[in-house]
Amino acid sequence: MKPRPRLALLGAFAFPAPQGSQVYAAGQARALADAGAEVELFAYDAGTGPGPPELCLRRTRPGLAPTGFHSGLHPRKLAADAALGACLLEAHRERAFDAVLAHNAEAALVALSLRPRLQIPVVYVAHTLWRYELSAYARLGRASAAIGGALDRWLASRADAVVALTGDAARELGPHARGPLVTLPPGVQPVVADTDEVTEACRRAALRPGGYALYAGNLDAYQDLGVLAALARHAALPIALATHAATAPTTLAGARVLTQIGVREAAALARGAHALLLPRERPGGFPIKLLNYWTAERPVVACADAADGLVHGDNAWLVPARAGAQIWARALEALEDARLRERLVRGGRRALARRHAWPELAHRTLALVEQIRGSHPAPLRAATRVVAL
Repeated sequence: MKPRPRLALLGAFAFPAPQGSQVYAAGQARALADAGAEVELFAYDAGTGPGPPELCLRRTRPGLAPTGFHSGLHPRKLAADAALGACLLEAHRERAFDAVLAHNAEAALVALSLRPRLQIPVVYVAHTLWRYELSAYARLGRASAAIGGALDRWLASRADAVVALTGDAARELGPHARGPLVTLPPGVQPVVADTDEVTEACRRAALRPGGYALYAGNLDAYQDLGVLAALARHAALPIALATHAATAPTTLAGARVLTQIGVREAAALARGAHALLLPRERPGGFPIKLLNYWTAERPVVACADAADGLVHGDNAWLVPARAGAQIWARALEALEDARLRERLVRGGRRALARRHAWPELAHRTLALVEQIRGSHPAPLRAATRVVAL
């Protein structure tokens, strides 16, 4: 009987946390375990609680990682990443892994630096294209695209395989990948609010059910939220933003920003909205919030570059990149048509069923791991703990 593949999922982020990367990694870990793999998830010890009991979770010691959940660069991450790598090495010595799935660039850098010692393949799970996203974190002007693009190419050329979340990422990384590259969007684990939860969430937020447009997610710069602040001055409906963050930037003045919103409350607010908003313009990543929006069964207005699988008039109402607030306002006006709203909701259901079922995505991920395992020496399966004398 073939042994179960033993996989390390490495994330340079606080865990658990109500953010897309963490939700995606947790969903992937569950799906791979359900598909027959033995999975351990590695992350910083700076999350909101001990972590889901069904996941085998190893975290760095407290106090190393930055507090809060904002994405981007932070000097304290250097120590946290070193501890993350040490945690992975210790677990590998105890019982060897067959492969590492490194989530995003930072975790991939940690895993690749340890590959000579691990002697197992590293799969780069590319959450985004840094050619487009680096400018959201570093004030480097035009150099951001060049530096971010160089990082994209370097990671693809060093990793044993690449999982790209979108076709845009696959097209950019594919020519530089030294191993196989597959395009696998995230799966969905739906959180569906009932009618009572919707009513209570709207009451707490002082919003009328069906009488507002909503963005639900983090407030980091790469989300391109400036258009929503401008939209609040043009739209007939209130524009609300629901976030787990404790504070909101002053740049969002004019919109209704609801802070410290939990996962279920965000799902309830989404289900109670007239429309759900996705203004992100940067290509390459796949926003988990789009899956949450489709699960809420409310029509979506999105930037055309926001994600793979968006079809204008079928599962979303699309506006061009860098469209002004007036175009977004007209999109909301178009959704007054009940037949259009229902068509978009049906399209969202189809998209979830066709492209975002975790069992199929986990099967394809395990097939990729099996494909690359032959290029590395078989890991030692016996438990081998190093004891300091």
